[in-house]
Amino acid sequence: MLCIFDYSFYYFRISTFVFVTQLISIIMPIKNADLFLDECIESIISQSYSNWELLAVNDHSNDDTLEILRRFSTIDPRIRIINNRKNGIIEALKTGYTISKGTLVTRMDADDIMPEVKLERLQQLLTASGKGFVASGLVKYFSDKPLGNGYIKYEQWLNELSSKDLNYSEIYKECTIPSPCWMMWRDDFELCGGFNSDIYPEDYDLAFRMYKSKMHPKCSNEILHLWRDSENRASRTDSNYKDNHFVPLKVKHFKDIDYNPYNQLYLWGAGKKGKEIAQELLKSNISFRWLCNYQSKIGHNIYEIIMEDCDAVNLNNSDIIIAVANESDQKEILNSILKFNSTNYFYFC
Repeated sequence: MLCIFDYSFYYFRISTFVFVTQLISIIMPIKNADLFLDECIESIISQSYSNWELLAVNDHSNDDTLEILRRFSTIDPRIRIINNRKNGIIEALKTGYTISKGTLVTRMDADDIMPEVKLERLQQLLTASGKGFVASGLVKYFSDKPLGNGYIKYEQWLNELSSKDLNYSEIYKECTIPSPCWMMWRDDFELCGGFNSDIYPEDYDLAFRMYKSKMHPKCSNEILHLWRDSENRASRTDSNYKDNHFVPLKVKHFKDIDYNPYNQLYLWGAGKKGKEIAQELLKSNISFRWLCNYQSKIGHNIYEIIMEDCDAVNLNNSDIIIAVANESDQKEILNSILKFNSTNYFYFC
């Protein structure tokens, strides 16, 4: 077997057959990840698919991260160390992407683990599907401590959507494209704007841009990413991932993607989340009527909007933002909505 390497492909010649595999660029921001970095990189090196480059972007770490990266890059030339030009995950992603060369693009988190077939399965999905798709796989959380119920429910919900390629159906609830478990053709990724956005949470913002660009989800039925929960995880420690960033992001993309000014928009729910959504809708100059199930609130004026009885409103040809988190209440609301014609609904929590 003769192996000839260039920047984009491996060529394997066996007799008269030629097999071509695409170079995969793995962009991995890293900040103070020395506790788990060895295990993470070893899982990448052990991949069944070998034509990859790892752009390891050191985001000003002050632990042993850089020493670990140097040790691995000496062993494996596919690993390239880059220092973040500025600060933060978004800038690290931009820095890594600017020098990447792969035909296919993916992202990795420095405290997670890749199952051995991850890159191979995602590459196979994209090769079989062609352009216009985002490949993903099932995920599994793990931790040295017992997992919280929220992580368990999120994993189950995400995997159920992904297994049916229905990721966008509930995208206003939470991020439905797992940030370290997707792969795209480079051209498609750039059509979505790539990492050229300064909006946090950056993974959720990217998922919305994939949705807006009509990149069809295609999911493997295998677990392709092991997602570590730890006390130092950015989603726990970085203020950019606090709840107050999510509602503005949802409303921004709703206005860009699904808002129809010719349909009557209703907001259903007047709890804490409903009030946050109402404030963002008003800031975005989106007019709406406000529905409530509780008789004690009906007729009240909140933010100069009168609360209306949901049972007294005709919902034909309308759009509804559901701001009620309780699952049994959501089912009752959905049953009410389905009695009407041409009604679109969006779960925001």
